[in-house]
Amino acid sequence: MSSAVPLLVRPSEVTAEPAAPRAIAIPRPTVPAGLVRAARTTTTTLIRITKPLLAFVLLLGAWELAPRFGLVDEVFLPPFSVVVQAFAELTANGQLGEHVSASLTRSVTGFSIALVIAVPVGIAIAWYKPVSDFLNPVLELFRNTAALALLPVFVLILGIGETSKIALIGYATFFPILLNTITGVRTVDPLLVKSAVSLGFSPLRLFQKVILPAAIPSIFTGIRMAAAGSILVLIAAEMVGARAGLGYLITAAQQNFQIPQMYAGIVAISLIGLGFNFALVALERRLSRWRTSPTDA
Repeated sequence: MSSAVPLLVRPSEVTAEPAAPRAIAIPRPTVPAGLVRAARTTTTTLIRITKPLLAFVLLLGAWELAPRFGLVDEVFLPPFSVVVQAFAELTANGQLGEHVSASLTRSVTGFSIALVIAVPVGIAIAWYKPVSDFLNPVLELFRNTAALALLPVFVLILGIGETSKIALIGYATFFPILLNTITGVRTVDPLLVKSAVSLGFSPLRLFQKVILPAAIPSIFTGIRMAAAGSILVLIAAEMVGARAGLGYLITAAQQNFQIPQMYAGIVAISLIGLGFNFALVALERRLSRWRTSPTDA
C-alpha cells in the first residue's frame, strides 16, 4: 500500500511572480447641476429664437436679391435695403412717428372700447340664457355684415373725422372678442363647476375662481384676432378720409409714386402688428400661469 509522501519545498525555491501594477483612478471633474440646466435652457432659447429668425433672414434675402437679379421689376419692388433707407429717412424727419402715433391712437381707442364692452356682454350671453335669447338675433345680423361695407355709413352718420374711424374699429374688433368669450365660458369643464359648487362657492366666487380663469385662453384668442383686425380696418379707413396715419402714408406714397416710402409704411404696419401680438401673448402667459405647457406635460 503506497502512501503519499508530501513534497517539501523550501520557501527560497518558490519563484514569486511580480504583482500587476494597480491602476490609479483619476477623478473626473464634476459639472454642477445648475450649470447644466442653465446650458440646456440657453440652448433651447437660442434654438427657439434662431428658427423664426432664419425664416425672416431667408424672406428678407429673397426680397433683397430678387429685384437686383431682375426677377421682379425694381421700380415696383425695390430691394429691402432701399426700403430700410426710406424707413430711416421717414423716421429721421419725424413723418413716420407722426403717422404711427395717429394710427395707434385710433386703433388702441377703438380696440379698448370693444374690449370693455365685448367681454362682459359675452359673459352675460354665455352665462344667462334669457340674455342670450334676447341679444343673439341682433348680434348675428350685425356679425355677418362686414365692417368695411359699413364704412360709408359710419362716415355719413359720424362724419369724416376721428369718431367714425374709432367707431369702425370698435365695430370690427367687437365680434371676435365677443364670440371667443362666449365659447370660452360655455366650454368650461362641467366637472370643475360641479366641484366648486359642492365646495360651497358663491356664484361670484365661482365665476372669479373657476369660470374666468378657464375661459382666459379662448378670450385671449379673440383679443389677438381683434388686435390684428383693428390694424387692418384702420388702414382701410385711413386710405379713404384722413390726413395722417399709416394708411394715409401708404396711399399718398403710392399716388406720388414714392414706392420705397410706401413699402416703409407697410413694414411699419407689420412691426406694429408683431408688437401687439407679442404683448398680448406675454400678458396671456402671465394671466394663465396655471396652465401646463406642452414641454412640461
